[in-house]
Amino acid sequence: MQRAILAGIFSAGLLGYLGSFITTRKMSFLGDGIAHASLAGVAIALFFGWAPLPVAILFSAIIAVFIYFLENKANISSDSAIGIIFTSGMAVGILVLSFYPGYQPELITYLFGNILTINQANLFTIIFVSFFIFIFLLINYRKMVFITFDRNGAYLSGISVWKQDLLLYIFSAISIVVSIKLVGIILVSALLVIPSSIARIFAKSFKLFVLISFLTSIVLVFFGLLISYSLDLPSGATIIIFSTLIFALSSLFKKALNYFK
Repeated sequence: MQRAILAGIFSAGLLGYLGSFITTRKMSFLGDGIAHASLAGVAIALFFGWAPLPVAILFSAIIAVFIYFLENKANISSDSAIGIIFTSGMAVGILVLSFYPGYQPELITYLFGNILTINQANLFTIIFVSFFIFIFLLINYRKMVFITFDRNGAYLSGISVWKQDLLLYIFSAISIVVSIKLVGIILVSALLVIPSSIARIFAKSFKLFVLISFLTSIVLVFFGLLISYSLDLPSGATIIIFSTLIFALSSLFKKALNYFK
């Protein structure tokens, strides 16, 4: 449980922070696409007997680069590019798994999430990756905000917009994959969207929006974990249902405040 809480705090904070940029740029579908496509990386690792998390991280980074160049170099929309990778990655994963018969408990934890199965190696990987990405995000915060709200102005001011965008794609992909054991491939994109959606209800500036999204994500995962542990429920589903409930209550609370003003 200690490993679960530590891993949950780091990965949730990372997804909450990134989610504020991803939702503002209307890239929420990217999370779904990368999460589902990463099944191929997990399946390949299981087939060859390798550690799934490092392989999935590498595979997701390659997927992110491919999606970025497909969006920007090929004449197709963002949704189409992600959709192609989404389905292709899932198809490769299913194909590889067909050659590995029998029940795969490790695969189930990646599909649906089971944070209590996180071992020391997984925890170290999550902390190291989260720390590295956080440092990058903090150093490049002003550039990322500039690009998010004024791409042309950022380009004219000398910022390498394509490099910043590509790194955002790669780091988003890696952050999603290291959080898969938290809530599973099927649900992980919700942690990019729900905390930032709650933050948007109360934030009056973008800086406050990022901070609330970051803190909200940690709080939601922490209490979702406690609820799942105390009631012996699946961690991923419990966290997402709890988060959705808090979002609904936040919306009602905000409407009530506006009504009585």
